Amino acid sequence: MKAVSKAQVTQGLVDLRIPAAAEWVAVARLAVAAVANRLSFSYEEIEDVKLAVAEACTNCIHYAAPGDDIDIRCEVLVRELQIRVRHAGPSGETDSRNRGPDEAMDGLGVFLIQSLMDTVEYTIDPKTGIELRMSKRLPE
Repeated sequence: MKAVSKAQVTQGLVDLRIPAAAEWVAVARLAVAAVANRLSFSYEEIEDVKLAVAEACTNCIHYAAPGDDIDIRCEVLVRELQIRVRHAGPSGETDSRNRGPDEAMDGLGVFLIQSLMDTVEYTIDPKTGIELRMSKRLPE
């Protein structure tokens, strides 16, 4: 049996699904801010997390079709907040215009997310959609 480090034990989990539309991004920002506020983050760090989530949602919206959703998962670990933002249309397609993976996650938004968060990873799969995983470590 594999030992689990104390730092990787989930302290709390919040899942949110919003329509892939710009007017719903504020809901995602508020939810993530509420989770981050429960931790020892400074005001500036909470603002960084909110902006990173807004950028990730905006990227998903850019490739969404009408009726698509965005799934946001916040996982609170002992020393960090992990956030996953995922978009998949009703058929699992990431983009009806067949853009390549590099085009789906390039630009200023991803650069901004990488500068605000401690870790950023993304995957793009035509069957499962776009998924961006990011984390912010708590101050020591």
